[in-house]
Amino acid sequence: MAKRSFLFALLLFPLFLFGQNPTTNIYLFHLEQTEGKVVLSQPRYLTGFNARGYNNQPYFFSNEELYISVQTPEDTSQTEIYSLQLTKGERTRITATPEAEYSPVLMPNYYYFSAVRVERDPDRTQRLWQFPLDRMDKGKPIFPYIRNIGYYYWVNSRNVLLYIVNEPNMLVIANTLDGSHKKITTNVGRCFQRLNNGNIAFIKKEDNQKWTIEELNPTTLEFKPIIGALQGSEDFVILRDGTFLMGRGSKLFQYHPTKDEGWTEVVDLSHYRIQSITRLAVSADGKLALVAQ
Repeated sequence: MAKRSFLFALLLFPLFLFGQNPTTNIYLFHLEQTEGKVVLSQPRYLTGFNARGYNNQPYFFSNEELYISVQTPEDTSQTEIYSLQLTKGERTRITATPEAEYSPVLMPNYYYFSAVRVERDPDRTQRLWQFPLDRMDKGKPIFPYIRNIGYYYWVNSRNVLLYIVNEPNMLVIANTLDGSHKKITTNVGRCFQRLNNGNIAFIKKEDNQKWTIEELNPTTLEFKPIIGALQGSEDFVILRDGTFLMGRGSKLFQYHPTKDEGWTEVVDLSHYRIQSITRLAVSADGKLALVAQ
């Protein structure tokens, strides 16, 4: 795939007009924790090459490589996977297919990445696919017979949590060896993060108002509440010390289960013209990527 350079800009850019489809962009910060509080610095704007398009679902494949989903305003039916080399300032288009791919994640074996593919059949089938990092073949579905996959999370090389688009939506755990799957619960959010004890945090939505971050034991499939989510927010990350970080509007909030009684505001990013923060991703060396308008 051809590589192109992209310029990392400081967050001093004009406010873009939004079209009919909402525009999302990705921003990068250096994250530190000082006296128990998250501190952000070194802001970067990563998606100036597609400023009026859809840029979403960031995932760190390494400290220096960020995979994202990209859709240009010229083709709102087509979404591809891009790689951003953060130090070199280069971007590479990873997929160029008639289908649409979303949510790239490095698989546990490190030789493949996975993504949700929206296929071109009449039903617009959504399945979870795997693709080799060396791009030596065109990939294949991981679960040929499981469809309507919206989001997912690798528990380990054998088990995957799957968010099944349904009415109501359903959370299942699926086995890559035999394709079997088991229902866990319904009405969940799209975000899954690993706790330091190996359990998985996710959001359970009792109704439109009551959303709770839950802790799931992937072996017993039992779950218990951790804390109520911020009103209207369903994306979060967990830092190395166990601190939860969550966005709402232009602000970021933090919560530590054993140190805090509730959410505490960390920073208001409105002075960077950042609003409607959604997805978050953090690297091992303290880079924070966030999606916002």
